[in-house]
Amino acid sequence: MFGEGFLVLLALLGVAIVVGLPIAVIVLLVQMSSTRARIDMLEARVAGLQSRGRADPAPVAEPPRPIIQTLPRPSVPSVARAATPEAGPWNATEPVTAEAAPPLPPAPDQNQPIVLRADRFAALFRWLRDNWVYAVAAVSLALAGVFFVQYGIERGLLPPPLRVAAGIAFGLALIGGGEWLRRRFGDAEDSSTAYLPAVFSGAGLVAIFAAVASGRLMYELYSPAVAFVGLLLTAAGAIVLGWRNGPLLVAVGLIGAAATPFLVSSGSGAPQWLYAHYVLIAGVGLAVDAWRRWAWISVLALVLGHLGLGMLFLAGTGSAGWLVALMALVLLGIIVPERSMMPRHEGPAVSAALWQRNGIWPGFAVRLAAGNTLAAMAQMPLADLSGAEGMLAFALLAGLTLLLLLWAAEAPGLDDLAALPALAFLGLLALAWPMALDWEQMAIASRPAETAPPLTVTMLLAMAAAISAAAAWRSLRNGTLAHAMGAVLVAPVAAGMLETLWEPALVLGNFVWALHIMVLAAAMVGLAVGFARADGAPGRRTAWATLAALSLIALALFILTAQAPLTLALAVLLVVAVALDRRFDLPEMGWFVQLGAAVLSWRLVIDPGMVWADIAPLHWVILSYLGVTVACVVGLRLLRPERRVPQAVLESLGLTAPALLANVLLLRWLAGAPDAGGSWSVDYNATHWGATLHALPWLILAGSQLWRAAVSAGFVKRLRLGIALIATLMAASGLFLAVTVFNPLLAWGSDPGGRVLGPPVLDSLLLAYAVPGLVLVLLVPRLIVLPAAVRLVLRLFGVGFLVLYAVTEIRRLWHGSWIGDDRVLQGELYSYTLAMLLTGAVLMWQALARRSPQLQKIAMAVIGLTAAKVFLWDVSGLSGLVRVVSFAGLGLSLAGLAWLNRWAGRAISDENETPQG
Repeated sequence: MFGEGFLVLLALLGVAIVVGLPIAVIVLLVQMSSTRARIDMLEARVAGLQSRGRADPAPVAEPPRPIIQTLPRPSVPSVARAATPEAGPWNATEPVTAEAAPPLPPAPDQNQPIVLRADRFAALFRWLRDNWVYAVAAVSLALAGVFFVQYGIERGLLPPPLRVAAGIAFGLALIGGGEWLRRRFGDAEDSSTAYLPAVFSGAGLVAIFAAVASGRLMYELYSPAVAFVGLLLTAAGAIVLGWRNGPLLVAVGLIGAAATPFLVSSGSGAPQWLYAHYVLIAGVGLAVDAWRRWAWISVLALVLGHLGLGMLFLAGTGSAGWLVALMALVLLGIIVPERSMMPRHEGPAVSAALWQRNGIWPGFAVRLAAGNTLAAMAQMPLADLSGAEGMLAFALLAGLTLLLLLWAAEAPGLDDLAALPALAFLGLLALAWPMALDWEQMAIASRPAETAPPLTVTMLLAMAAAISAAAAWRSLRNGTLAHAMGAVLVAPVAAGMLETLWEPALVLGNFVWALHIMVLAAAMVGLAVGFARADGAPGRRTAWATLAALSLIALALFILTAQAPLTLALAVLLVVAVALDRRFDLPEMGWFVQLGAAVLSWRLVIDPGMVWADIAPLHWVILSYLGVTVACVVGLRLLRPERRVPQAVLESLGLTAPALLANVLLLRWLAGAPDAGGSWSVDYNATHWGATLHALPWLILAGSQLWRAAVSAGFVKRLRLGIALIATLMAASGLFLAVTVFNPLLAWGSDPGGRVLGPPVLDSLLLAYAVPGLVLVLLVPRLIVLPAAVRLVLRLFGVGFLVLYAVTEIRRLWHGSWIGDDRVLQGELYSYTLAMLLTGAVLMWQALARRSPQLQKIAMAVIGLTAAKVFLWDVSGLSGLVRVVSFAGLGLSLAGLAWLNRWAGRAISDENETPQG
């Protein structure tokens, strides 16, 4: 007779009456009962003091602390008191007698239950060990109700409606029996019927749930709406029983209410109003615990709420309702446990406790709010981030952040809670690629002319700016650095993420998008002024806001400016940061110096880097690299002496920039002028001299850092050594390519990159091999920060480069610019021998001059190697008069060098044996 829509309305009305009415009553009782309880406690305390004045009673041992702390309750009639549940594994209450005054409530930090703790689980296991028979009895009775319905089905004894009615009647009988036992004999631990009322009532509830669900799932006796109302009424009854008998029945009711939508599911899509159902379940559980202080009931209620919402969302119920319900759960987790619309959570906050590690942990309400909010924010990446629903997700996160910053300003325990939705807001900017793709489709080049761009990015940036403004208000109000950090980070980070991932300039245009950034920069400048006035002088908050402003200005310059002007502008910002530090003593400016130096290094090397410098107008190239060098020099002059890390960074960049400029100028000179197409006939990146030119700036940077590390200490020394290690690896890669892959000795005749450029001796071979060899040989002995063995290895590498230069240069003198030929000329062989003899003679001369036995041995080794070369190699390659001259010259040379070696050895030995003094 009635439509399904009418039944749904009846279901909602039943929910409002059955579940909403207890919540309303609880809220009213909270205000009255808390006052009444305090009056009763004060009267009892006065009576106790009066009796203590008449007689001095013996001290009474303090009762053991219960597993879960409960608030003291007001005095009640003796019958009701006898029916009050006693201590169990999950709820423990101290019995109140008429003779003993109720204790005063403990201190706030002691009255906060800790739910998930080892001793709680140990207490539960002990209770189950001692009272397992009750648990088995409850399960058996519950299964009896289920099997009773199943027996009627199998035997066909009753028609389906009567079978369901019989199951419900069986459950009601069990509940009635439990209530009779509780009222007649009580359920205290010292009574003979302890735990039995809860056993019968819990089993009866399960039986009723099973009967109502079977009427829908097996027989389809009624519509899903009617089944929903029946199951919800059963859950409400369980909560009412639990209010009187203990938390176990409340848990049964909450779990039954959570399972109800799935027990009556018809297989079609669930309506979105079911989201409100799970929010209501969480609210009821929180409301019961707000008064009864069972603690774990709040956790269970929120877990059920999140699970129910998540399962509905994954089943395709819809994203909008799910998002709103998640935000509602967050607010309920803050409001209901403290029984106040205005949060008053005591500190410390969770992050402060984790940071300080002083053993003082936040109260239960603070931990509950933090865990609930974290659980909600962790689910946000699952949201549909496209179209209006995606914008709704951002709006809800921004609104929640603003609410926690402004509304919870008087709750020190929630000081850090706004960081969770703020981080979720920024995280969704990176995950909202469907919105970004829709945004890119509205690019200026794609949309019709005279069409206004969408406001998506503007709205997102406005939300981030509102979060920063609210955090700034909190910081100015309370003087907190954490909120100041949020104020200077959220909006700038959002702008940077939008620029990187969304490319707003394609849709808005460079100027309009840069205007957005500059408005934020102006706001950060105003915030810096506000912080300076509030602190009486520029301090850390002022420095952070200034850093944010400088970063935003740099971002706007990136958008509006390109290539050389941008590099120069960033160099100027670097000097400005140093000057601000010198003027106002702002150490945080060093962060900007380090970041700015990294960005400038990236621009000089990679983007636009060396490729741009090869083809750009020469005056812009010189201005860019020299401008950075000058900025580093000026920055070092202005920098405070105690700023060691920025000093190391500026020195590194100041040395690298001119080295890179010399590199670029040499590349442009060696490669020649580009043709009309802007390219060269030779790819300098695939040449011996090009690879070395790329390696030399890194080699110089590594040497300078190692040299400065010798006079540094602590973090600065480790920083310099780290920079030197990275630079050494970069240099080694280029030098390795110059020696192996791009070595002109291995080049094919058709490869123009294998040609030697320039006049003999002063050619590309000098640049490729002699220059790095000289750098290693002359620079390494001064790097005292390195171990002696490492210095020796590096000097040997330098000697190897010099030898390679000598070999390739001799070959170039005989073969011309192409030395990849596999032929070896007779004059070339004799030239190698002569060069080796000269090298041995020079080494012998140095051994004598320095009185060095080691150098003498090296000289003789070179001479021996020369003799071996002549007898093993030259004898087969020389002929005629050249062979005669070669061997004659070798013999005379060896004779003279042998005499010189003997004389030098005696001289060195005599000098070493001469007594000193």
